[in-house]
Amino acid sequence: MASVVSTNKPRKKKAKHSVSLSELKTLGHQLLSSRAHINNLPLLLSFVSPTSPPPYALESLLSLQSFFTPLLPSLPPSSSSKASSASPGDDPDFIYLTWLRSKFDLFVHSLIELAVSPDSDETLKEIVLDTIMEFVKIGNNGRFHSAIYHKFLHSIVHSTTSIYFLVDLLASKYFQYIDVRYFTYISLEKLTRTLESKNISDNTKVNADSNNESHSRTSMEVFIHNIHYILSHIPHLEGSDENSDHEMWSRSGSDSKEASGNSKAEDKQLQIEKHDNNVLSAAKISKKMKLKFTKAWISFLRLTLPLDVYKEVLVSLHQAVIPYLNNPIMLCDFLTRSYDIGGVVSVMALSSLFILMTQYGLEYPNFYEKLYALLVPSTFMAKHRAKFFQLLDSCLKSPLLPAYLAAAFAKKLSRLSLSVPPSGALVIVALIHNLLRRHPSINCLVHREDGDETAKDNSKAEKVDSGTGSDMSSRKPGLDHFNNEESNPLKSNAMRSSLWEVDTLRHHYCPPVSRFILSLENDLTVRAKTTEITVEDFSSGSYATIFGDEIRRRVKQVPVAFHKVAPTSLFSESDFAGWTFKYDESKEKNETTSISDEHGHSSAKLQVENS
Repeated sequence: MASVVSTNKPRKKKAKHSVSLSELKTLGHQLLSSRAHINNLPLLLSFVSPTSPPPYALESLLSLQSFFTPLLPSLPPSSSSKASSASPGDDPDFIYLTWLRSKFDLFVHSLIELAVSPDSDETLKEIVLDTIMEFVKIGNNGRFHSAIYHKFLHSIVHSTTSIYFLVDLLASKYFQYIDVRYFTYISLEKLTRTLESKNISDNTKVNADSNNESHSRTSMEVFIHNIHYILSHIPHLEGSDENSDHEMWSRSGSDSKEASGNSKAEDKQLQIEKHDNNVLSAAKISKKMKLKFTKAWISFLRLTLPLDVYKEVLVSLHQAVIPYLNNPIMLCDFLTRSYDIGGVVSVMALSSLFILMTQYGLEYPNFYEKLYALLVPSTFMAKHRAKFFQLLDSCLKSPLLPAYLAAAFAKKLSRLSLSVPPSGALVIVALIHNLLRRHPSINCLVHREDGDETAKDNSKAEKVDSGTGSDMSSRKPGLDHFNNEESNPLKSNAMRSSLWEVDTLRHHYCPPVSRFILSLENDLTVRAKTTEITVEDFSSGSYATIFGDEIRRRVKQVPVAFHKVAPTSLFSESDFAGWTFKYDESKEKNETTSISDEHGHSSAKLQVENS
């Protein structure tokens, strides 16, 4: 057998382009029929390449798959090839099998290149994927071949071209198997740790070439995008019961060791035992799935995420990640950093942070101060504003909320109603209404005049504001004591103000806003007369939704302009006392004549009568 292998080099190979498709099929049939044609193997391997025409690559792939599939149980591991080459006294059969193993590894490498290549068409990629997963299934004596699968995922992650079709195909056909998901999490954790260490080394290394640095940063962002795309397409393990029957892709290791000469009754019993063995293995994997899921996601979140991936993660974190983590409190550092960034990132991090605070006991002392800082006009035009307003209403629902904090939020929202779109004004009115109903201690903000403050209240306010250096006694009557620029709700002085901005919304230019204000004119001091408003009904509003509601609304009375006598002026004299709006034609003629008579002089004097 060694002599057969040794004839590989001196034998003259046919040129790659000179072989026709029918000759390639003949080479494959010869390889499958007899060991004497083993030298056809390298030639067939050369056609499994992205540069080969698809029919040639497909024909070579099918022949090689049929050749290697029955030989896989007898091939030695890849690690023994180096050791065997160092010992010349080994058995010729073992040398032959070791050589076949090296060719099989080369075949798997070519398949992976063919799968991630942008030159391969979609039909060929699907066949290549099935071939790779078949080797993953049977290449390790019936157990899952994690080494081949890890190489495959490594090539997908490090691909600079689009991998969406390949990942979608992998998700639709193989992510239903629990062992495939399990080893996917393991491989992704290893890949993210490698990227993390590489990113740290690149940041510490001083690179003089800015082009190489930018190229490295771009490649890192592409790799992170690929990892996130794979992670987001792995279905979650709904049932965590260890007795549940989950479907597996690979067989149990004991299946390949069964004897072949059994009776029908013994075969039936063996099938039952095999099924029980598979169920047990799946149950063990499902029991560890949460741990692998947690490690993969935590490792991924340690990376320096691009902004678009960062936003996508924050949007789906509370639904797709937190319920399946082994310990969700591990996300507190990531979420608090995101919440401290401000702007739209803080808005998107609020959902997950709120879940950790209400369901997992996370303590965040400056939570309401950060939430107060998010109340800016740009928030009312953000993409994810609907969820933010619902969470804001939930965060302000607690009856243990201090009065100064509830007043600060009500006053801040009231001031924002003057500068936000009409849809934002509707949400603000709903939020303020709920605050006034939940916290009767701030109902004094509804109507307060200058004389309502007693000397005792003024003295208390001066003591509170003495630390800020403001002189409350010097303030003039009629001024709003609320400091809109203050970031600390405690120092905003909202309790000494009033909700006068809400009263101005009675005359809002948008009819739905003014109608909504008039419909809420109930006595808020009597809680039985009012009910809380569902903020969700207004949180996703916009100009389009308001316009749609208006055109669908049935108008009972249509205002018309009717005059018994045709008007001679735009305004009547009673509207502006001391002013006249009548048009004097004689005055215009006199002015025109004087200008034409004095034409050519240095200046033209117009005689205008004072009325």
